[in-house]
Amino acid sequence: MFAKTSFDTGGYSFNTPGQAPGAPAPALSFDVTEADFEQTVLERSLEVPVLLDCWAPWCGPCRSLGPVLEKVVQAYGGRFVLAKLNTDEAPQISAALQIRSIPLVVLFVGGRPVDQFVGAQPEGKIREFIDRHVQPKVSPAEQMRTDAAAAPDAATAEALLKNALALEPGHAGATLDLAERLLDRRALDDAQALLSGVPAAARDDRHAALTARLQLALNRPAGDPQALAARIAANPRDFDARFDLAALLVYDGDFRAAFEQLLEVVLRDKGEQRERARKQLVEWFNACPDADAVGYGRRYLGMYLN
Repeated sequence: MFAKTSFDTGGYSFNTPGQAPGAPAPALSFDVTEADFEQTVLERSLEVPVLLDCWAPWCGPCRSLGPVLEKVVQAYGGRFVLAKLNTDEAPQISAALQIRSIPLVVLFVGGRPVDQFVGAQPEGKIREFIDRHVQPKVSPAEQMRTDAAAAPDAATAEALLKNALALEPGHAGATLDLAERLLDRRALDDAQALLSGVPAAARDDRHAALTARLQLALNRPAGDPQALAARIAANPRDFDARFDLAALLVYDGDFRAAFEQLLEVVLRDKGEQRERARKQLVEWFNACPDADAVGYGRRYLGMYLN
């Protein structure tokens, strides 16, 4: 396998001029020669991965492999291109690549060879080889989701997600991303409209978790947090007060503090109330948007139950 550095050309100098501005884009599959190798393989691989098929007319396995490579490059729709080098007509390139057996297939990325295989391979193996190095094709909406996740502020992120939904109405991922951000700022009516609009067939665990979180935010439990806290301070085993205070904390979005109240119940009781607290914690873990708080809750729940 080639080292991930430019290979030694053995003193051979590539001298083909670059592609003229405004020239049509090269096809997904094309022949390459010693004269244009630098342009069509090395330079092109700075923009898109180039799969170099080193073959010869007398090579039976080469004739079997060629159509499979053609099929795969078309299927990937431009995520890489296929350059075909007749080694009989390219002795200097063959020497530079140190070709000892054909068919040899070399993948170039960023102007250098990064991986290779020798011999005819089935389509599935070739796809596995390509997928190790070629990123999946991302739709505009998916790209906007990625940009939203890295956005410097919530307003920019929401605008990107709304644009994604304008491009691909009903896009499940963008819909849930936007609903979650609306929940974060308690725009509950808008979040509810988004979640309600997701078709039943597209509703997954994340949809269920966001819906559960929405219901918690829509329905404020009865009780006064200060009075409940005073009851707990006076009697740490006032479990009803702990459950009521935990529900109010969840309503306010303070899941970690709510978990702490119920974990105290698990720690202090060995019977009915412990099981009640365990079930409530598991339900709230699924609705909580804070992964750190969930990790904290699960860790201590496991410790207290053992």
